[in-house]
Amino acid sequence: MRILALVPGGIGDQILFFPTLETLKRQYPNAAIDVLVEPRAKAAYRVCKNVDEVLLFDYKDRNSLADYLNLLGIIRDREYDVALSVVNRWTIGLLLWLNGIPVRISYQNNFSWFFTHLVPLKREQYIAQMYHDLVRGLGINLSCPPVRVNLPKEDIDWAEAEQKRLEIKDSGYILIYDNSKQLALGQGIERTYPVAQWQKIVADIEQKQPDLPIVLIQSFDNGDWVARMTETSANLKAIVPPDLGKLSAIIAGANLMLCTDSVPMHLSVAVETYTIALFGPTDAKKLLPSESESYIGIQSTTSKIADIKPETILEQIWRG
Repeated sequence: MRILALVPGGIGDQILFFPTLETLKRQYPNAAIDVLVEPRAKAAYRVCKNVDEVLLFDYKDRNSLADYLNLLGIIRDREYDVALSVVNRWTIGLLLWLNGIPVRISYQNNFSWFFTHLVPLKREQYIAQMYHDLVRGLGINLSCPPVRVNLPKEDIDWAEAEQKRLEIKDSGYILIYDNSKQLALGQGIERTYPVAQWQKIVADIEQKQPDLPIVLIQSFDNGDWVARMTETSANLKAIVPPDLGKLSAIIAGANLMLCTDSVPMHLSVAVETYTIALFGPTDAKKLLPSESESYIGIQSTTSKIADIKPETILEQIWRG
């Protein structure tokens, strides 16, 4: 059997799809499972062991005929038996139908003409569960497993070397991550937490736990945030993981992850690190599992992440 999963979106969307891939692999251990993802999301599969091949396609609305014909050829060459599509667009359904894939699964909507099996789209639940509902199209009625990642040994070794370099291996450490400055969905709502408010939180932690190092995660686009944070605290350390596997490994060794809604947040859940995440315009109920007290989402009541008070965050840090 050969299975194709069509999963648009970024790295976070792929991580939330990992439980679906895990269930498919458990049910069909001898199946080849491929994913069709956007180029920006390919890096996610460094930490997923349930996928054989990662194919690339830009799911933008206005793909040319040549783009679809090229994709048609790529899929046809692999002769899939099953396709599960997160996106139910008639063009995608037609493409899968033209390829002769016998079982074509997606969500119910008004454009489902070319899919053979449809499942209800329940948007209000945890997104990993929403994705996992697709396996019901195959008659699989198992519970959604937790989000998990597979860490390559070289990434674990890198994290251990970094812990020694930063002198945090024996003491444990707190990680903090914030996004680069960005606006959410053109709404004019910032998804970053103000530096001054982060600094209040850091000062309180340093006062109460002076021997517990605080490490900032620096990505390719939040260097300005790291620079501003370290201006006021000489004790802050910074780490620059070069890929998703090494980022996951350094998160796995932390005592606590403090972050905004982000890829590191999903990885923190996947490696079972205690996580406190801040949410502005996005919905914590859809992006964090609700069944565990180890993952706490602090939701702004105004959709503005800056309106979350540092005292609210500190209360969650020191509770119990």
